[in-house]
Amino acid sequence: MKNLFVKWNQVSLVKRIMIGIIVGLILALTVPEAASWISIFGSLFVGALKAVAPILVLFLVMHAIAVHKSGKKTNMKSILGLYAIGTFLAGAVAVVASFMFPVTLTLTSGAEDISPPEGIVEVIQTLLFNVVANPIDALVNANYLGILMWAIVLGIALKNANQNTKDMLGNFSDAITKVVQWVINLAPLGIMGLVFSAIVTSGLSALLDYGRLILILVGCMLFIALVVNPLIVFIYTRKNPYPLVLMVLRESGITAFFTRSSAANIPVNMKLCEKLGLDEDTYAVSIPLGATINMAGAAVTIAVLTLATVNTLGIEVDFVTALMLSVVAAISAAGASGVAGGSLLLIPLACNLFGVPNDIAMQVVGVGFIIGVVQDSCETALNSSSDVLFTATAEYAKERKEGTERKERKEGTEGTVVTMKS
Repeated sequence: MKNLFVKWNQVSLVKRIMIGIIVGLILALTVPEAASWISIFGSLFVGALKAVAPILVLFLVMHAIAVHKSGKKTNMKSILGLYAIGTFLAGAVAVVASFMFPVTLTLTSGAEDISPPEGIVEVIQTLLFNVVANPIDALVNANYLGILMWAIVLGIALKNANQNTKDMLGNFSDAITKVVQWVINLAPLGIMGLVFSAIVTSGLSALLDYGRLILILVGCMLFIALVVNPLIVFIYTRKNPYPLVLMVLRESGITAFFTRSSAANIPVNMKLCEKLGLDEDTYAVSIPLGATINMAGAAVTIAVLTLATVNTLGIEVDFVTALMLSVVAAISAAGASGVAGGSLLLIPLACNLFGVPNDIAMQVVGVGFIIGVVQDSCETALNSSSDVLFTATAEYAKERKEGTERKERKEGTEGTVVTMKS
């Protein structure tokens, strides 16, 4: 038994996850009632990730800032720029695709009890209040903006602490990271349960009525993941982007697809950044921040479902309004929560741009929840994998720039020497 366990752990995590997916699918289609207990593995896995992620972020960010040496540069400005560019382009791609392949909806009910934000001011206000939340409350409710703010403030305050205190923070960070590794090692079982639960609950047939809408949503997200994001990476790094793109999709995107939570996938992304050898001072902040504001998939969902609503109601849309929708979708997406279905509640906000009544907009939210088993999974996979992709891109771009500057200085020096000799 022990040898079997050792051999199982020697198989790559991605292959073990694929086995879990296949087993979960087979059980859901063949013996759903007899194997109903399987779904608990999915709930336990996501619950464990959500439980450990806030504590991990707090200690990693706090330790990274406390031990950060003055004068050492990080890439946060570049990463924030990449987050903004990626989210805006995602909204623009969704708008163009919706014009090229217009879809209409069969409106449903079932979302009347949900209260969406009433305007962009409310979204920004919520973000600001999240930043100044009570630290205990932020940890309990997985409010990552609040956790980040407290981690940064405490980290700055501890910069002048003695080395023993900093070592203790480092030990806590290492211990929590080890716990995260244990949890991630259980991903095959957890994802097996999640696949089983998704198929049994929603069924494959429930998605067929919304096939065209799902194709537009997934097609946009695939185009962004495989064309737009690689193009951004190439412009910044001047290297073939696909090895990095495919790696983050495989090792971050797959787990995010099934957990359907950017917040729950933070530990996975932290581990991947460590594997890529990225600067911990940077990714300890950029990854949890990305789980909150880097929401390309959410921008796609908001734009596509909004324009589908507009097409259903026969409302004419001009180019300027469509461009405004791209901006609204990008800003709104930054306010989407890092939990399953977080972007759907912002659809009424975008619909308001076209004068769509709130009761109809809430029916669209109901449609979103019906297709959420596919839409939200793909959205989260794109959102979360992009966090690692853009963090790595910023660091590789920095290395490329520094290498070019060193080369230019060297060539300039050699040219000066030749001039002096002549």
